[in-house]
Amino acid sequence: MHYYRYSNAEVSCWYKYLLFSYNIVFWLAGVAFLAAGLWAWSEKGVLSDLTKVTGLHGLDPVVLVLVVGIVMFTLGFAGCVGALRENICLLKFFCGTIVFIFLLELAVAVLAFLFQDWVRDRVKEFFENNIKSYRDDIDLQNLIDSLQKI
Repeated sequence: MHYYRYSNAEVSCWYKYLLFSYNIVFWLAGVAFLAAGLWAWSEKGVLSDLTKVTGLHGLDPVVLVLVVGIVMFTLGFAGCVGALRENICLLKFFCGTIVFIFLLELAVAVLAFLFQDWVRDRVKEFFENNIKSYRDDIDLQNLIDSLQKI
C-alpha cells in the first residue's frame, strides 16, 4: 500500500500545538470529572451494588458528572491525538461532535422557547420528584441546598 507524504507540514506547528494544548486541558478535566464521579459512587456504595442506581426516584447528580466526564474525556482525547498526529479521522470526529453538540443545544433552546408552558410543567414536575426524594441521597440534598442558597 502506498502512502502519500507531504513534503512540508500541512498544518502550522503553532495551530497544531495550540489545538493540542487546548484539548489536553479538556481531556484532563474529563479525567477529573470521571474520577470525581466514580469516587462519589464508590463512597455511596453504588459501584459494589449497581441496583442502587435505579433505586433513587430523583436525579442522582453523580450521573450528570459522569456523563459530562465521559463526553469531555472522549472529545479531549480525540482532539489531542488528532492534533498531535494530524489524524484527519479523529479531527473530523472531534469537529463533527462539537458541531452536533452545538446544534443540539440550539435546537433545545428553540424548542424550549416555543413550548414554554410544556417545559415549565416538566421542570416543575422534575423538581417536585427530586424534592420528594430529598432525604434519600446526600448528593441531591447538597445540590438542592446550594441551589437554594444561590
